[in-house]
Amino acid sequence: MRFSRSLRFRVATAFATIGGVISMVAAIGLYVAVRDAGERLIDETMNAEIEDYLSRRSRNPNSPPPLTATLRGYILPTRPGEPAPPRAIAGWAPGRYEIRIGEVFYRAAITDRGACRYFLLYNETLFRQKQADLILYLAGFVALMTLLSGGLALWLAERVIEPVKELARRIRDVRPDAHPVPLSADFPHDEVCELAHAFDQALDRLADFIDRERAFTADVSHELRTPIAVIRGAAEVLLADASRPAKERQRLERIERGAADMADLSTALLAMARERDDERRAPLDLAALVEASVDKHQHLLGERPVELTLELVERPQVVADVNLVSIVVANLLRNAFIYTERGSVHVRLDATTLTVADSGLGIPSAALDKVFQRLYKGAHSEGAGIGLSLVKKICERYGWSIALDSEEGRGTRAALRFGAS
Repeated sequence: MRFSRSLRFRVATAFATIGGVISMVAAIGLYVAVRDAGERLIDETMNAEIEDYLSRRSRNPNSPPPLTATLRGYILPTRPGEPAPPRAIAGWAPGRYEIRIGEVFYRAAITDRGACRYFLLYNETLFRQKQADLILYLAGFVALMTLLSGGLALWLAERVIEPVKELARRIRDVRPDAHPVPLSADFPHDEVCELAHAFDQALDRLADFIDRERAFTADVSHELRTPIAVIRGAAEVLLADASRPAKERQRLERIERGAADMADLSTALLAMARERDDERRAPLDLAALVEASVDKHQHLLGERPVELTLELVERPQVVADVNLVSIVVANLLRNAFIYTERGSVHVRLDATTLTVADSGLGIPSAALDKVFQRLYKGAHSEGAGIGLSLVKKICERYGWSIALDSEEGRGTRAALRFGAS
């Protein structure tokens, strides 16, 4: 996912990052400036001390080199009673150096005057301790500024994105199938208003599309009812004539079943186009519906050697449109009855699941992920490819799940889960 954090968090993070970077740059600049100033001050102190000692030495050749808590002086060649310079620096040429003697860091200044070489060591221990303390202070300053920037950014972000949150709340309450009151009228003329105006246009187009789709579905379904009723009525009249040949009666039965299937499909389309008013419906006896659907479609087995068993472990009640549930159950049963040449079909209903297992032709493993796609037809399919896709949509409507477990040549097991596990 491209954006995995909230807008408020991203704004606060950006502010905290900017505050941290700016404070870090300022802290680094301050540290470098303080360090350079300290080093220049030490160099100037050492230069002054050397010049002062050389002046005193010129006036009094017996004047001893400086020896304080921070300064130590040496002369080569040494005189009796004067300390010799540390062996580590005795052979160094004139210049400025930094050296560590034991556990102590020194800044060394070496200069020649006449036949003598003068050494001056400045103890940097206190200076380095101050530098370490300064680093800690600056680090604390950077952390504090980062936290303050983040806290201030959170407060500012809450104020800044409040119009966006209000727009999100307004959009969340909009029904996509109704034309909403324009959102942009309640926002000032800024970027949020432009966003609200774009949502207004999109929601209007969506509502128009839903209106057209619903009207088309309802009109087509209603217009199909009359010719379907005529076809079914004519088929029933013709089937009532017992003198008709067996082959002709079989054709008439197929016509009657096809018309019945089309009537069920039209009813399902009408139900899908209606509002979701399931909460006002009475609970449906799913066991009775399954029994009726098994009796209605059992003729599809014909004279084939197939053992049909119906196991009603529980008689659950579901709140759903009876026409839509009938479509789902009928599709699962028809597929099992049509594609099972021999063996068995076992229908089982418990408190949460309807299972239809058969020993029929089965579904290739490569096709299992496609059977719920609209208009998909497998190698053995005899339908239009909309049955299982319609079943999937109905299940999504009610929050149910449908799963197929199949092996080609070994059969198929369909599991409709309509209750909480």
